Amino acid sequence: MLPVSVVVPVRNAERMVDQCLASIFREAPREVIVVDGNSTDSTVEIVHRYPMKFLSDNGAGVPAARMMGIEMATSEIVVLIDADIVLPDGALKDLYEEFTHGQYDALQAGLISASLGSGYWGRALTSHHNRGRSKNWPGVMATMFKRQVLLTYRFDERFRSGEDIELRWRLQKANLKMGVSKKTFVKHLFGDTFEFAKDQFIADGSGLGRMYAKYGWPAAALLLIPVAGCVRGILISLLHLEPGWIPYYLVYLFYNYVSMPGSLRERLA
Repeated sequence: MLPVSVVVPVRNAERMVDQCLASIFREAPREVIVVDGNSTDSTVEIVHRYPMKFLSDNGAGVPAARMMGIEMATSEIVVLIDADIVLPDGALKDLYEEFTHGQYDALQAGLISASLGSGYWGRALTSHHNRGRSKNWPGVMATMFKRQVLLTYRFDERFRSGEDIELRWRLQKANLKMGVSKKTFVKHLFGDTFEFAKDQFIADGSGLGRMYAKYGWPAAALLLIPVAGCVRGILISLLHLEPGWIPYYLVYLFYNYVSMPGSLRERLA
């Protein structure tokens, strides 16, 4: 049994959560805590097939859900795993060994993206993320933390999206040791519909806008991420003779910036 507590926030994840939880329980962690965000599909029914601790955030959002799980955890090491993550056999043990031997404060597993189906948008998201630079930025979707770090540098629950960027911003400023594993990899699943991709883009843009709303000019460069990602993605697509991905990057650019104005006006300081 690994001496870690795994926290899994879920909401309407019926297509992914069974794979996710099955892979977690194969790793035999000390405990698994699932926090549901008022799911309206069969997510809760699927979750209750497993011997986990169940909580509800009553729709407060993913940052609040994660904090509820972190506060309930009984281990000194907490692993945050999103419902769209599938762990290969032995991955959690390998990440734990790398985390402890490297004396990390936070260590994310490497992400290998895959689509749930054969639709254009899922395949485009997969191509984007497997080739993108963001996979080398420590996040919170498959990440091991010292529990005390998360209790000290709590998620800002006003960030309904972008909470991973905001937490990383503060942890880096505190000079904590963070990283992304180059040895342990997990599967990161994407839905394959346009609506799924659109929701991703809107969440990304809103999160970047909130960063500027909270931190002002020091975070201004973050607002350029979508245009930089669009240009880079189109150039790589052309280099690989895959012009079919160009419409994806233009839609990615559009919805990222359409979603920003509202969050830019939020008072988060």
